[in-house]
Amino acid sequence: MYLLNKSMKMFIYLTLLVFLGISSQVMADAIKEGKTLTFERKKGNCLACHQIEDGELAGTAGPPLIAMKARFPDKKDIFDKIWDATKNDPHSFMPPFGKHGILTKDEINLIVEYLYTL
Repeated sequence: MYLLNKSMKMFIYLTLLVFLGISSQVMADAIKEGKTLTFERKKGNCLACHQIEDGELAGTAGPPLIAMKARFPDKKDIFDKIWDATKNDPHSFMPPFGKHGILTKDEINLIVEYLYTL
């Protein structure tokens, strides 16, 4: 069995701390970008139909966007709904943001990260 000496353990520990610090900053930036896209009228414009915490002039045509982790335990389900809500519900009036090129896959992923904070 390979045993690590004290200095090697410290190096691994510090490297892990740096990595976690960078990853948490990257995640915070992604959530911020996702919120911007969610609220932006030329992109997500989710406030046109949904009530969202911090949102002004929210619509009521769609459900309020709250408790998203509980409602959608699998992030892929939210992604798919934003990509093309008509796939599972042909009568949905939610625009197929991804299918019609309004949002890219990366933009939808950023929005999903933000929605998971609600």
